[in-house]
Amino acid sequence: MPTPISRFILALTLLPFLAVLAGAQALSFPEIGSTLPGRADVTYLDLARMVIPDLAAGKDGLYQGGSPIEMRDIGGPDSGDSPPETSSLSIVEVLPLKTGGKERLAILFDLGSLADGAQGYAVLALYDVAAKPRLLDAANVAVDRETYFQKPGKLSVGASDDILITASSHSNSNQNYVIASLIMVAKDKFKLIDVIYMLDEHVCAYSRTQDVAFKAIPDGRRYAAIKATVTDATGPTGDPCDETPPKQSSRHISVTYHWNKTLSRYIKDSKAFEKLSADNTKRF
Repeated sequence: MPTPISRFILALTLLPFLAVLAGAQALSFPEIGSTLPGRADVTYLDLARMVIPDLAAGKDGLYQGGSPIEMRDIGGPDSGDSPPETSSLSIVEVLPLKTGGKERLAILFDLGSLADGAQGYAVLALYDVAAKPRLLDAANVAVDRETYFQKPGKLSVGASDDILITASSHSNSNQNYVIASLIMVAKDKFKLIDVIYMLDEHVCAYSRTQDVAFKAIPDGRRYAAIKATVTDATGPTGDPCDETPPKQSSRHISVTYHWNKTLSRYIKDSKAFEKLSADNTKRF
């Protein structure tokens, strides 16, 4: 039987391995030309070329190419901007995930926005890299000018499944717009659960911020319920201003999504986020 000392020594021995394993499951921003962990034969550039076939190294660390392959918009045929005629990348966002008990790799390529575009174009790509890499799915997930994984980027909704969380945003002089997207993977295809619109406002007298947090709640169904909570907080800045600042205040707006087996999708329990979006629209 192992003694406490031997167990302690074993734990110390395993720490570096566990750290590497944990890091491999976290959101990362690797060099495009670098190889995948544990693979000397595949680079992130190889994976990127499945989305942008002629992507190549350019100047100043940029990788440039033409338009991405044809793909759908995650929000449906009437959403999203047109893809750019030329693509430019300096970094990629990489996130391992589980779907149906299988290990997959999600990569986000933010291609920016067109000169006359209101949104942008960001490719969320799903890969199987267990053997010879395969592109399983790709969709445009941009709903504003800049798109990225909202950290930590994923939420476990079961022992064998994760959902993804992306965000799109842009800012002007005193407002910051953020739109979070909940995306599940079913049968190796991306499927939009919902979008959550938020608006931060910063003026001389006060700041108002809206931040969202997610929590999985096991409820005995195939996928755990997802509780999304937006914290809407207002407080004085303390700066000398001509106007009287509002009092410190905070409220929580929550919506819970439950898996519906019959419809094969998540259903939300209220329209609280639609009301929040309508209220925010009045502040534009």
